[in-house]
Amino acid sequence: MSAEEFKAQGNEAFKQKKFPEAIEHFSKAIAASETPNHVLYSNRSACYASLQQYSNALSDAKECVKINPSWAKGYNRVAAAEFGLGDYDAAIEAYKKALEIEPTNSMAQEGLKQANEAKNAASSAGPGNMNDMFSKFTDPNLIAKLQVNPKTAEMMKDPTLVEKVRKMQSNPQSVAQDMMSDPRLMTVITTILGIDLEQPPNNGPKFDEDVNMEDATKDVKEEKTKTETPKAQEEASEQPTDISEKAEADKIKAEANALYKQKKFDEAIELYNKAWETHKDITYLNNRAAAEFEKGDYDAAIETCLKAIDEGRSMRSDYKLIAKSFARIGNCYLKKDDLPNAIKYFEKSLTEHRTADTLNKLRATEKELKKREAESYIDKDKAEEARLQGKEFFNKGDWPNAIKAYSEMIKRDPNDARGYSNRAAALAKLMSFPDAIRDCDQAIKLDPTFIRAYIRKANAQLAMKDYKACTDTLYEAKDAESKAGNNPATIREIEGLIQKALSLRFQPEEGESYEKAVQRFQTFPEVVEILQDPIMNSILQQAQNNPAALNEHMKNPEIYKKIVVLMAAGIIRTR
Repeated sequence: MSAEEFKAQGNEAFKQKKFPEAIEHFSKAIAASETPNHVLYSNRSACYASLQQYSNALSDAKECVKINPSWAKGYNRVAAAEFGLGDYDAAIEAYKKALEIEPTNSMAQEGLKQANEAKNAASSAGPGNMNDMFSKFTDPNLIAKLQVNPKTAEMMKDPTLVEKVRKMQSNPQSVAQDMMSDPRLMTVITTILGIDLEQPPNNGPKFDEDVNMEDATKDVKEEKTKTETPKAQEEASEQPTDISEKAEADKIKAEANALYKQKKFDEAIELYNKAWETHKDITYLNNRAAAEFEKGDYDAAIETCLKAIDEGRSMRSDYKLIAKSFARIGNCYLKKDDLPNAIKYFEKSLTEHRTADTLNKLRATEKELKKREAESYIDKDKAEEARLQGKEFFNKGDWPNAIKAYSEMIKRDPNDARGYSNRAAALAKLMSFPDAIRDCDQAIKLDPTFIRAYIRKANAQLAMKDYKACTDTLYEAKDAESKAGNNPATIREIEGLIQKALSLRFQPEEGESYEKAVQRFQTFPEVVEILQDPIMNSILQQAQNNPAALNEHMKNPEIYKKIVVLMAAGIIRTR
């Protein structure tokens, strides 16, 4: 199974409060993930916190912020674990760090408030003040009240905690020591005192959705041809809702969606505004921005999305909705052809929630921006300056600086084959033959008649002892030269290299007799293939009776290549 599948199972187990099972699934997801995923550690930390295993929760939370130190939610998770361990100073510092990254993070704001209250409550619980503080604890029905209080009902099922509370009632001075070993007592105390303090803060841990671990690429210039319809079932914010207001707002939104589909964007925008005024859910703002986007009013759409993000932060809205707002801003900047800002907001969206669509747009936009930057750098005059500089370095034997100069030439004029061919020559001097071959291939692709690139490629293959590939390259060079001008000197150079490659290919080993060498050559795949060719068998039989006929057959270029190989292997002998 993939990391994403294990993570989905962990999320489902968490929702069902099967925390040990969720931990197991998240652990498998962490092991299966190709790269460290901060959300998986965050989710497992939430599970440990739910089981009050705060040390494990803290360990995972710290790993989460180590992987992604710019994620405010990770520091919220650290703070919750520190809070559970009773280290309120550390919790306060972690919440402050979250707010440095994201000043509007309402969970961190509320958590900081609660951590400060807990710290103050713990300070007032010193031995000297304990008797006064617990004058409220003499209620004979205290245990029963704690067992039905939503904040303490679950933990009061533990007989050990019940016994500690009874002990606290009879001897208030004893709670100071017990409170350090069992942080649940702090929740009990603050509940009795009426302090709105939860443990862990922020309504307990929640898992974080993330990552459809998919990867693909699209051309950034492709735009959706179909209308981007706002989803009628988008998730609402996490705020408590007035059912009648929500129902009325959703009814208005449905009317707006119908107008949107009819491309009546102004009317749709008016109704989305009305829905927002009726009930505060940033889904309506996101839909309004979609209408403004389709209308072509990208600045208005950006402004609306920024408002949705700001309002969503304050209302603790689902981060998926905030991610959509960021992604829509990115799409607006894409339409405005502002690629740097598009990239910026796609990245912000992915920080909130990763989706394949946003990831694809980010990568395509980055690719397009890189392409444009490269195109803006093109300057043929400066390319020629770099070529001459590279030639000067080459002649001095300064190969590294020659490579640097030729690389600059390629950037300035990537369509000039000479840049790649010249750099290949310098690379070969440094014995970087695979890189030299790649440069030669690019030069040949740009200019199939550039014979020097073929020859440099063949020499690199010869140095790598790839004789078969070397002769193939040289025959390509010979064919290209025959079509281009058939320069006798160039043809002789190519044929000389062919003979050199063949002689090295079919060279007897040290101490090996000629006859033994020929027997070994007959096992070479290239030779075996030729000897098994029926046409070549017929030609060879004919040549035995009439050697002069072989010359006639060699006028065929393909037959010529095969006969040359057999001659080099000693299978055809000339007198």
